[in-house]
Amino acid sequence: VMENTTSEAPACGPEETSSESAKVPATEPPGEVAAPEPPGEEQAPQPQEPASQAPTAPAATKPVPASEDIPSAPLLLTLEDVSHSSVTVSWEPPERLGRLGLQGYVLELCREGASEWVPVNARPVMVTQQTVRNLALGDKFFLRVSAVSSAGAGPPATLDQPVHIQESVEAPKIRVPRHLRQTYIRQVGEAVNLQIPFQGKPKPQASWTHNGHALDSQRVSVRTGDQDSILFIRSAQRSDSGRYELTVRLEGLEAKAAIDILVIEKPGAPSSIRLLDVWGCNAALEWTPPTDTGNTELLGYTVQKADRKTGQWFTVLERFHSTTCTISDLIVGNSYSFRVFSENLCGLSASAAVTKGLAHIQKADIAAKPKGFMERDFSEAPSFTQPLADHSSTPGYSTQLFCSVRASPKPKIIWMKNNMEIQGDPRYRTLSDQGICTLEIRKPSPFDSGVYTCKAVNVLGEASVDCRLEVKASATH
Repeated sequence: VMENTTSEAPACGPEETSSESAKVPATEPPGEVAAPEPPGEEQAPQPQEPASQAPTAPAATKPVPASEDIPSAPLLLTLEDVSHSSVTVSWEPPERLGRLGLQGYVLELCREGASEWVPVNARPVMVTQQTVRNLALGDKFFLRVSAVSSAGAGPPATLDQPVHIQESVEAPKIRVPRHLRQTYIRQVGEAVNLQIPFQGKPKPQASWTHNGHALDSQRVSVRTGDQDSILFIRSAQRSDSGRYELTVRLEGLEAKAAIDILVIEKPGAPSSIRLLDVWGCNAALEWTPPTDTGNTELLGYTVQKADRKTGQWFTVLERFHSTTCTISDLIVGNSYSFRVFSENLCGLSASAAVTKGLAHIQKADIAAKPKGFMERDFSEAPSFTQPLADHSSTPGYSTQLFCSVRASPKPKIIWMKNNMEIQGDPRYRTLSDQGICTLEIRKPSPFDSGVYTCKAVNVLGEASVDCRLEVKASATH
């Protein structure tokens, strides 16, 4: 019959009598037993000894009747499982059950160093697998099982090696946070606080190294708990850069994790700067890289210019990677100074390399080269480009006559009525502007009707135009 059971055994020590060891609470379920407690102080947990040095099982203290009525020893007693508080064993039925039949099996326990076997179950149970619970860490004992009939118990089957109850071991494992899987960058003076969680059971031992050497306790402090280890640097310096390795060890097992820390600061200024050449509106510069890059690579250079008149600096190039450049679009007539900053992840360098001399942007020498040419004579005799036009007017309303003339030199303009000059007559007003000649007749009357002539005269000749003016008389009734 193949069955599983979990049992609790009565508490008992080596000094107890066999009658006392057989006493168990009647309320215990069949097949469940608790491990017997050792008398006095509990024994400290002891590491598992090698098999070659393991103690042998104590000899049986009760005689086995030589009779065909009792069963033979159970077969294949096997240790199935051991945890931090329980143990499970199994076996096979004996070859000979005895003439009176099999009543069950009795599992017995004998602690290391004792000579008396203590029954785990008070009554025989018909099972071939049994679990003993409520065991204490560090317990070390032997187990044996006997087949029982009404005639008595047969010879026992005993485990060859003692059973050692110890805490289950969980291999150590380190879980590095995602942001620490790449180089961890801090600036000089900032704090470094690394919290690295790990796993392991029982509590593993954690240790740190810096570039393969022990930590400097004056600068670095470490606090390790049950589930994490914290590395703290109050004020980081460049010497703190490097690889920090955390090692977690547990009973011959270990796990390691490496974290790279880089402590940086602003770079130094370029070592020197030189004005190579100035031509047109351009200037060529050259400088040497800084001797101190701030413990990290440079992102480039920032180039600025300032003219001597204002002294204000303006950026012309940012994150420029080369150490030579050409500055263009400079203003003619100005003189310029130049400076260069280095730049890394912390920012621009605290100072800059400045050119000693000024770049003078000279005005180009331009000489006028007039071409020979013949002067043109613009003199001409008067000629009218717009003649006078016949006109009719109403008495009492002023009227005007217009014409235009072209002449060089400027001609003299003479107005006439019916071939008689009217210059100086207050009823007439004459105007001449930019070759436009105007005659205004103030409040004309029918008497003012007639032929009006405009004559232009200069040293080269004369010209005239005329028109007829008719002033209509008002109708009378």
